[in-house]
Amino acid sequence: MELDSVLKFLENKTILVTGATGFLAKIFVEKILRVQPNVKKLYLLLRASDVKSATQRLNTEILNKDLFKVLKEKMGGNFNNFVGEKICVMGGDITCEDLGVEDSNLRHQMLTQLDAIVNLAATTNFDERYDVSLYLNTMGPKYVLNFAKQCTKLKILVHVSTAYVAGEKEGVIVESPCEMGESLNGAIGLDINNELNLLQQKLKQLQPNNSDLTNSQITLAMKDFGLQRAKEFGWPNTYVFTKAMGEMILEEEKANINVVILRPTIVTSTYKEPFPGWVEGIRTIDSMAVGYAKGKLTCFLGDLESIVDVIPADYVVNAIVVAMAVHGNDPYLNRKIYQVGSSMRNPVKYRELQEFGYRYFSMKPWINKDGKPIKVQKVTILSDMESFQRYMTIRYLLFLKGLELVNNAFCQYFQGTYLHLSRKIKYVMRLVELYRPYLFFKGVFDDINTERLIMETKESGIETEIFYFDAKTINWEEYFLTVHVPGIVKYVFK
Repeated sequence: MELDSVLKFLENKTILVTGATGFLAKIFVEKILRVQPNVKKLYLLLRASDVKSATQRLNTEILNKDLFKVLKEKMGGNFNNFVGEKICVMGGDITCEDLGVEDSNLRHQMLTQLDAIVNLAATTNFDERYDVSLYLNTMGPKYVLNFAKQCTKLKILVHVSTAYVAGEKEGVIVESPCEMGESLNGAIGLDINNELNLLQQKLKQLQPNNSDLTNSQITLAMKDFGLQRAKEFGWPNTYVFTKAMGEMILEEEKANINVVILRPTIVTSTYKEPFPGWVEGIRTIDSMAVGYAKGKLTCFLGDLESIVDVIPADYVVNAIVVAMAVHGNDPYLNRKIYQVGSSMRNPVKYRELQEFGYRYFSMKPWINKDGKPIKVQKVTILSDMESFQRYMTIRYLLFLKGLELVNNAFCQYFQGTYLHLSRKIKYVMRLVELYRPYLFFKGVFDDINTERLIMETKESGIETEIFYFDAKTINWEEYFLTVHVPGIVKYVFK
């Protein structure tokens, strides 16, 4: 590997970032601007109808975030001029040809100037409508690749996927590509064009003018259809199924484009930069922590000895930047997939997370609406689905059945209460089914390519203090107790 400086690679480069309002994308943009102000241009693609609305989204959803306070302090009064010079924001859509960029002059500039593309556009919702997920996560990468093929001086396309394209595999999960048409359960017939056709047929059946279904019923039907298609071929949910198909397209159709795929695991708040604990949105393990702190989470379904593979967001972004620089500098480097996580070399278990949560909220209890602290207790552990079914039956389902009988006896007098409780139980059962594979996950993500990248950067004298991404350096106790959980609490209360 012949690269002596990531900062030098970034100098005078032009980079396109898709999904620019996303969590990782914002951190990526901030990092580049802060550590290499001599980057030539960052083109930011986001969904907007015109330049005015795109600029408004840039200001409200990106630049006005606390994330940029360090850069603002560094730049002082020159911040706005600096951003105006370095950032070009545009409305577009990665589910369209030419990424939905209608301005021909702007499109020509990008096609002739881009050195790198970082595709961060995606929907990460496990329970997304199949049409939304298939267009964004599967067809989106195809359109980004098609755009990349038109670029005259492009050095590298980095696509950010997820390590969980592996589904529910057990043991060591290697950094191998998703091959076109290859299912996880051995089922034959996985064909992306066929999935598109089936999707169109399903949408036609559900059109409001052809049925009595409401929009919410159509949405639920499309979510169920996505889950059905995913499970048909061995994936546990629509999100990872469509992300896997996106990888298949890149692998199959990349031709001479230098494509690198990064697969993060569960991305959490920043560990160090631009400051510790920045987070946006409450993700799965965070929602459990908040529910526990509020006294609403009284039981935990899962194997406490299972590894929960988490990785701070700044580690992921640094890995993206280094991989972009290394592969952009050496397009003939053989390895093209990097799994960025912690389960192989610095694992943390659900048991530890439970202990961290108990310790933190015992010392700093959540304050309820009445201004009183909530005292947390150790939760009941349900270590298998049978235990969960018994718990739900005793705690809720028997009561619901009794309420149904009483409601019928009193001429539907309790119909509102019955329907409300029934909906809540169905919602919980759906969430459990969606997240069950990860609560009992038995896989460990091999990261030999990522480890090699770490070793090579150290040996080459690359700026490892700036672009750190070695999971072995993370102290989980310190991170969760002094960085991540406080960051989540701050986000909820702001």
